[in-house]
Amino acid sequence: MTIEVGSQAPDFQLKDNHGRTVRLSEFRGEKNVVLVFYPFAFTGVCTGELCALRDELPRFENEGTQLLAVSNDSIHTLRVFAEQEGLEYPLLSDFWPHGETSRAYGVFDEDKGCAVRGTFVIDKAGTVRWSVVNGLPDARDLNDYVKALEAL
Repeated sequence: MTIEVGSQAPDFQLKDNHGRTVRLSEFRGEKNVVLVFYPFAFTGVCTGELCALRDELPRFENEGTQLLAVSNDSIHTLRVFAEQEGLEYPLLSDFWPHGETSRAYGVFDEDKGCAVRGTFVIDKAGTVRWSVVNGLPDARDLNDYVKALEAL
């Protein structure tokens, strides 16, 4: 069951592509968060989506907003992926316990063993204000994220 708009966003603690621990609660009271779940690094649609975020990064990572991207890849895979694609925002590993955070948000596909394409815009109070969940082959529209952030 996907987390509903209006719900408190489940807190999590994940390692980023540099091995640093990132907690959602670190941003509470400080920044809105755009939380993007994606299936796997190095795959076509995922690479396209994450590079589009890279190309528009000032809209999603600034004094009032933090972008966090989560997959079920290992931190080592994410490090190489970020370096190869020039991704300078945190790529978080939901590798172990496998899919724990993806499950908490209701976007883990048990049959495929990975997250589907779920995005959650979380306000400074930690409340989910907007979300979209797409199947594995369906890319998301970044303009929808921008509109959701502007509405906060």
